Amino acid sequence: MNAGPPGYGPYGPPFFRPPPGPPYGPVPYGPVPYGPPPPPPVHFSRGVHRLHVSTAVISALSVLVIVFVLGGYTLLLGQTADGVEVILTPRSIARFLLIMMPVAAVAAIIGFWTWWSLKFHISGDDLVVETGIVRRRNRRVPLSRIQAVDVVRPLVTRVFGLAEVRVELAGGDQAETRFRYLGRSMAEQLRAELLARAAGLPGHTPEAPEQPYWRVFFGPLLGSQLLKLPVIGGLALLVALLAFGVVFRELGVLAAALPVLLGLARGVVAPLVMHTGFKAALSPDGLRLRYGLMETRMQTVPPGRVQAVRVVEPLLWRGFGWARLDVTVAGYVGDRQVLSSVLLPVAPRRVAFHLVGLVFPGTNAEAVRLLPAPRSWLRSPFGRSAAGTDDAVFVTQRGRLCRRLDVIPHARAQSVRMTSGPLQRLLGLGTVHVDAPPGPVQVAAENRELGEARAIVESAAGRAHRARATDQRTDRWAT
Repeated sequence: MNAGPPGYGPYGPPFFRPPPGPPYGPVPYGPVPYGPPPPPPVHFSRGVHRLHVSTAVISALSVLVIVFVLGGYTLLLGQTADGVEVILTPRSIARFLLIMMPVAAVAAIIGFWTWWSLKFHISGDDLVVETGIVRRRNRRVPLSRIQAVDVVRPLVTRVFGLAEVRVELAGGDQAETRFRYLGRSMAEQLRAELLARAAGLPGHTPEAPEQPYWRVFFGPLLGSQLLKLPVIGGLALLVALLAFGVVFRELGVLAAALPVLLGLARGVVAPLVMHTGFKAALSPDGLRLRYGLMETRMQTVPPGRVQAVRVVEPLLWRGFGWARLDVTVAGYVGDRQVLSSVLLPVAPRRVAFHLVGLVFPGTNAEAVRLLPAPRSWLRSPFGRSAAGTDDAVFVTQRGRLCRRLDVIPHARAQSVRMTSGPLQRLLGLGTVHVDAPPGPVQVAAENRELGEARAIVESAAGRAHRARATDQRTDRWAT
């Protein structure tokens, strides 16, 4: 299969192929569009570069806010006949300014120090980050270790037109480099250059074009969060508690509703805030995701870094044909793995499986025949366990109320093993684990007959060995 547009190397099957021609196709005919000229390119391999100067202002304001919240506001309080209140008199204001002005000066020094102490540039195949003023530290990050580059824009920084660049590296939970903050244009240029150089391309290769793939509107997103059995149960319990408290005038019952309300906020509001405005686009360097309300994030998920995929279909979603797509991505560890594990928050089932085929080219997980575990009902009477395989992927399915289909290519399997707990040994059952890197998707064929489980282990291990021997991957970022 073809390898992608000119200049983008052996990425495997391309997501989107632009028209031929340097760099991505001919210039379209027609009048020049109105608008401001594009910003001048930043040459990160020439000289050294600093964070945006507004970083100093944001750091100083952060210190002032912390000091004010921790006790600075008490300088404006005074005793009155009605109790303690805010009193804005010349004396209280002068006292407040007398204390806070030195604090503001210290905050300004800290902000300037934060901005001035960090410099960076690209030298050859390394990203060089220099920190400190009195004691200089020089860190060289090999570009081949880059696993992901995200552009994040918290709500406050949008006022200043800034963005944060997060560079995820191979090597564990602490392997991350952050640039807080750069101008938006500079952040996007840094991201594009890091991705290009990590893929073995010249630094000034234009950013790969993209094609819109799927957009999640707010209505389906809200409906998908409400159509979950735990959420419906929580809403019913909340209504019952409020009704009981109002009818019988029991304030204690109303107080008991607070934990339920907080749980609903975590289960409904948090996903809405995170995934509002979710857009997915296809490009030669991977799947580009943009999402977020309070904190917007631009993330590129290269297919070569996706280790395993899970298609989630809750009971109430199936009537609408909805599904969610979760992934385990190499390079994201710990909390960052959780935040970056959703490839599609909600979409039609056919779209989810089509995207699985794009992430794992040459596979058709939906067509794999799944064989149920003969006696799994003895261990999981309310669940359903099934497993199947073909020459490309190993697939498992479990759950009735919330159906989960896990997919892992044989080439991505790190190990294959069998476990059998005390109850399973009593029943003559075992579970086959096809291990992927740590993440939300862990593939396991549960409660198989011991003889069948051993046969699955041998078959999966052999397929994984053959798949790795023929897998055309390199140490570059996008493959």
